[in-house]
Amino acid sequence: MIGKTVTVTVDRAMGTYHPKHRDIYYSINYGYVEGVMSPDGEWQDAYILGVSKPVKEFTGKVIAIVKRNDDIEDKWVVAPDNMKFTKQEIEKQIYFQEKYFDSYIIM
Repeated sequence: MIGKTVTVTVDRAMGTYHPKHRDIYYSINYGYVEGVMSPDGEWQDAYILGVSKPVKEFTGKVIAIVKRNDDIEDKWVVAPDNMKFTKQEIEKQIYFQEKYFDSYIIM
């Protein structure tokens, strides 16, 4: 999937809190890719990097995959076509949620 263009529907916009876990604050936009089913039976989740304001939808490229050793689903990292991020930059931006999991990034 890395390098593929996808459209993410944002259901947790930048600046909001997780609906069930109020200690998780979304410093970036987060949502799902409709039409791609993940192992948990829901649409594929995706972090959006490189967007500095809350959005409802975003089309960009999958630049990385977050694999979780202690969860059944992966998370995609999506960014604008012209933006690049290092593994360390991605880790820093998704830490707000990934700190609760044993995860690693594939690029």
